[in-house]
Parts: sequence; structure tokens; C-alpha cells
Amino acid sequence: MTTSREPVAVIGTGYVGLVTAAGLAELGNEVWCVDIDVDKIARLQRGEIPIYEDGLADLIATNRDRLHFSTDLGPALDKARLLFVAVGTPPTQSGDADLSAVFAVIDAMPISGSHAIVMKSTVPVGTGAAIKRELATKGKSGLAYVSCPEFLREGSAVADFRAPDRVVVGDDGGWAGDSVVALYAPLNAPLVRTDVASAEMIKLASNAFLATKISFINEIANVCEETGADVSEVARGMGLDGRIGASFLRAGVGFGGSCFPKDVAALKQLAGNSGYHFQLLNAVIEVNDLQKRRVIAKLQKHLGTLVGKRITLLGLAFKPDTDDLREATSLVLVARLQAEGAAVCAYDPVAEDRSGQYLSGVTIAASAQEAIAGADAVVLVTEWAEFLALDWEQVAATMAGRVVLDGRNALDPAIIRAAGLAYEGIGRP
Repeated sequence: MTTSREPVAVIGTGYVGLVTAAGLAELGNEVWCVDIDVDKIARLQRGEIPIYEDGLADLIATNRDRLHFSTDLGPALDKARLLFVAVGTPPTQSGDADLSAVFAVIDAMPISGSHAIVMKSTVPVGTGAAIKRELATKGKSGLAYVSCPEFLREGSAVADFRAPDRVVVGDDGGWAGDSVVALYAPLNAPLVRTDVASAEMIKLASNAFLATKISFINEIANVCEETGADVSEVARGMGLDGRIGASFLRAGVGFGGSCFPKDVAALKQLAGNSGYHFQLLNAVIEVNDLQKRRVIAKLQKHLGTLVGKRITLLGLAFKPDTDDLREATSLVLVARLQAEGAAVCAYDPVAEDRSGQYLSGVTIAASAQEAIAGADAVVLVTEWAEFLALDWEQVAATMAGRVVLDGRNALDPAIIRAAGLAYEGIGRP
């Protein structure tokens, strides 16, 4: 890539910030990465990657000379005009986004007419306007503001950065928005240049719509179970309609992660705060919550009481190719199974290192085989490739029971039944 690209700063080195920084470095930018987490920055300076994301370690290693890590904002301000903000905005008890980290960054900004804040963090509509008011009250109105929401999917974030579906840039016109557009121009992605509020809404609306597709197909799956239809065939037929599309039509045990639950709740709360009752999103959230709990009834159908039963969860992360357990379905399943008196064993090829932050009273196995041995039932929670390649005759030989619950409709029922096991899917006869 060209060496004439301007340096940038990325504030926050989580999933979004680190992938954005590494991607921009690959495009040829010098990138100053800033985070208040001293331990995380020390690890990054040693070349250690604090999160698991497919391809990220190699991307950082390849572009290491253009990546600079520090807890000090000063060098970033000295070197870069564009200051990308990629800090967490977790949900509060009310469902609103917690913007304390965002406004802490705003407070740290200097009085300047030559810098721009580029918001990557997912924020409610109206945040940009609120930030500009805050800047004005502090005499910092010379700082430009751009909304550039991220659309990186955990597990494929590197590929998504390199080949985005679109780049959204929301601003009031001027050098800052033009500069962000120029940064992403080499990716040759469709550009949506719009106002700040619309850019903020594009992000929330996109995730809410995808979550709605998931909850819809899960409702269809539940009806299929009552009528004898196969939701996999139904989804295949639906997906061939270009108006619908095949993506996000796989029935399962519900969505999780750091984006969909938070963004759906945030949009619902935003609407409520504006005086509008967003009934559809209430249903999306309710269906998703109930879908996770239906697993318990399915297990009870086969096992009766779960008291004293050993239930194995294959997968803890909310999706494959990530170690993120935030809002993961596994957390709900563990809590419900333990409440029913079951002993829970789990294995995840990556996320087990983070499981201690979220789970207690769970036996974490060192391998799938170890987790399965002696299990009364096995539940596929995360469709990691190694689980799809299991030898089910070997599984049958080591299990105490016979039940396999495919929570992602990712397994071949015929192979599992041929091994003498009882297969239970989601919306499949």
C-alpha cells in the first residue's frame, strides 16, 4: 500500500479497535493505539494478542512496524488528526447504552481545530449531537465529528474489514468526513455518505433487522415442531426468494454476543425514550429469551428430571471463531441446567480461558472427548468445526446416555441416529 497515507489514532483496543487498527495498518497507515488498560497495552507491546479473532494475530504481526501501542493519548494527538473512538458501550440496567467511556474520551480531548473524533463505537442516535453540545460547552467546538459505524462480525472481522459490504460516513461536510472517506477508498466498498444521526441509525437498524430474522425463523421452527415440517427445508425454500435471502435463516437456540442483544435493546429503549413503543423489537427479545430456555424442556422430554444428570455443552462462545462469551447462549443454559439440578460439563476450543469470568460450578474439560465421556446428554451450543467432525460412534461408546441436542441444526441427523443416538434438533422432525 502507499506510504503517503496519513497517520491515525485508535482509542480502545477491544475487538473493534484492534481489528480496525490492524486493518488500517495493512492499508499503509501508521496507527497509534491507545487504551487505559495497562496490562492489555503491555501485552500488545510484547506482541501478545489479548483476544481471539481469526487472522488477527497474523495481520498484526505482518504490520507490526506501523502499529504503536500506548496508554498515553499525547503521542497519538501529536501524530494523528483522525482519532477513531472504539470503546465499549455496554447496556445499563435500563437498557440504555452506557456512554461513560465515550464521554471520558471526549473529556480527554484537547482544544483543537485540527483534530476530528471518528466514532466507531455503537452509540444511540443523537449521541453525535450530544457530543457536539458537550464539546461546545468545554470550548472544544473546533474538534470535528464523524460517525463511522463498524460492521465487523466477530469470527470474520478481518475479512469484513478487507471486504466490507458498505462504508458509512456520517458528518456535516468538511475535511474530516472527506479524510475518512479517503481512508477507506482503497477497499472499493459502496459508500453511504450521510448525516450523523442517519449513520448512527443505520448501525442499530441493521443489527435489529438481522436479529429479527433470527427470532422469526426460530418462531417458524417452533411451529414446525408442532406440525411436522422441517425448518431447514422451510428456510431453504424461503432463502431462494431474493427479497428474503438465505442469511440469518438458520434456526437455533437464539442469538447472543456483544452486538445483537445490546443493539436491539438500545433501539427499543431509544424508541421508548422518544415516546414510541417498538412492539416488534419486544417480540424479538422475548422470542430470543424463550428460545434458549426451550432447551431445558427438550432435555426433560428425553431424560425426565434433570436432577443429578450430567449434561455436556459443546461450545461456550456465542458463535464459532471467537472467544467472546458476552450474552452467550451457554450462560443461560448453564444457569437453567444448574437450577434444574444438573451437573454441567463444557468444552470450547478457544473460550475456556475466559469462562472463569462468566461461569461458576461448571466442569471445563480439556477436550470434546473428555467432556462427552459419561454424559447423559450432549448439547451442541456453538458450531465449531471440530464438533461437526466428531466420530459419533465413538461418542456413543463413551456417553452414559443417548441424547444429542443439536442447538444449531449443524449436525447430520442420519449419522447421529446411525450411531444409535437420539437426535433432537430445532424445528426438525
